[in-house]
Amino acid sequence: MAAESIRIGIIGAGSNTRKMHIPKLQAIEGVEIVEVANRTTASAQKVADEFQIPTVRQHWKEVIESKEVDAIVIGTWPNLHCEATCLALQAGKHVLCEARMAMDEAEARTMLQASYQDPVCVVQIVPSPFTLHVDLTLLKMLDEGEIGTPRFFRFEYQAPPLVSPGEKLHWRRDKRYNGSNIMVLGIIYESLLRWFGSAEWVNAHAEVINNRAVDPETQKEVEVEVPDYLSVQMKMTNGIMGSLFLHELSTRPASSSIKIYGDNGFFHLDFEMEGKLYHSTGASQELTEVQIPPEQAGKWRVEEEFINTIRGFEEIEYTTFTTGVEYMKFIQAVNESFNSDGERITIPPG
Repeated sequence: MAAESIRIGIIGAGSNTRKMHIPKLQAIEGVEIVEVANRTTASAQKVADEFQIPTVRQHWKEVIESKEVDAIVIGTWPNLHCEATCLALQAGKHVLCEARMAMDEAEARTMLQASYQDPVCVVQIVPSPFTLHVDLTLLKMLDEGEIGTPRFFRFEYQAPPLVSPGEKLHWRRDKRYNGSNIMVLGIIYESLLRWFGSAEWVNAHAEVINNRAVDPETQKEVEVEVPDYLSVQMKMTNGIMGSLFLHELSTRPASSSIKIYGDNGFFHLDFEMEGKLYHSTGASQELTEVQIPPEQAGKWRVEEEFINTIRGFEEIEYTTFTTGVEYMKFIQAVNESFNSDGERITIPPG
């Protein structure tokens, strides 16, 4: 039997969309990318020429309104995710939305509610990719007590500045386009959700250290509002304590990692694509690399999962809108805490 034909429209052909979504969707039998809209018609045409997409639209709403499109891939910055998702669902289109789900928790909840209005439509958020290869193995080892009872974790993220003084403002540090999202905060929390469940409370401190940049639209210097330094203390609902330390101030390449400490050892995971997992037990501080069994090694399969779910072959696991709301709720609590001088913010369930 031939696979069900699915016609895709692209709204926002950013780097991840061009590198991952478009080629991987085009590689699936019966899937055709038929329309594209980007920030400008010229940039959309360039993408269309590169990937042989037949129709270029001048405005993204035309892709949603098109009767030639069954599903929408939203690859824009977060400022458009909510509006485009809701309109696509109203039009009866399936939606794959790029991560950072939304500008804030309120928008994420609006998207989730919109998905309930037409449960036939498949909705998916692009998942946090850095731990997919180790999630099953790490969960199994935690469940089997390989480090005893988990007590706390520490995550450290270090990167060079996205915006140095005098340079053009990057969208990820522009509150108009990125909202309450900060660096990789939502990405790491999504992985923590897979291992430990949700957080009970947070307190946080943030600073905007590289605080001036040039607005690429006006060419004028503006104040940067999105932090490039963030420290978070937290307690998970299962009792595990945690700390997150993130900054984009490195002057040289630096590695990022997460360590999970138990009462009989600890794990160290390099926080990068296919990052290595290490394990130490007892009083020994010597780390041994954990070999991931092939049958447990997860991988990037977002596009395949999206299409298979539309065809009724499986259900979305990575990442549902419900999970997206969870990480946006956490990000919102972090923002509320550092905007209140580090006040502890309780995160309500649901």
